[in-house]
Amino acid sequence: MLADIEKVLLTEEQLRTRIRELGRNITADYRDKPLLALCILRGSFVFFADLVRSVGIPVEVAFMHAASYFADTQSSGEVQLPDEAMLAVGGKNVLIVEDIVDSGRTLNALKETLLGKNVSSLKIATLLDKPERRVVDIDVDYCGFQVPDEFVVGYGLDYNQRYRNLPYIGILKREIYN
Repeated sequence: MLADIEKVLLTEEQLRTRIRELGRNITADYRDKPLLALCILRGSFVFFADLVRSVGIPVEVAFMHAASYFADTQSSGEVQLPDEAMLAVGGKNVLIVEDIVDSGRTLNALKETLLGKNVSSLKIATLLDKPERRVVDIDVDYCGFQVPDEFVVGYGLDYNQRYRNLPYIGILKREIYN
């Protein structure tokens, strides 16, 4: 797998340090409020686990599938939320935890769905943000890192279900996905 990586963009230590900072910020913001952290599967699972462990207050957790890539390197424009009917979020302070915000389509669809379920509050945390790729205006409340418009993998992010287990974020060589 290492031979497929053009460049390490974010090291394990950089990730660990920034996620602890995000955890402290979330702890301060929700100190007197119950919090439901919603992990968007699959790419967010590594970030989610580290983030909730760095939050210093009780956190309820939930998991949801959301898809728009479908084994490609760009969003299809179609967003699927197959677990949406199972979410019991009414009256809760919800923190959506996403791996990467790219076009914004997935988060926008999810945000609209959750707001329709009468959440008490809704915020978004993302490990990575690619503002250059945004086609839908979406605000991110907690951002780990802004990254360039490159195809990144590792630390939960994948290409065709590979590279999720890399302990860092790397730029995937173009010849792998072209």
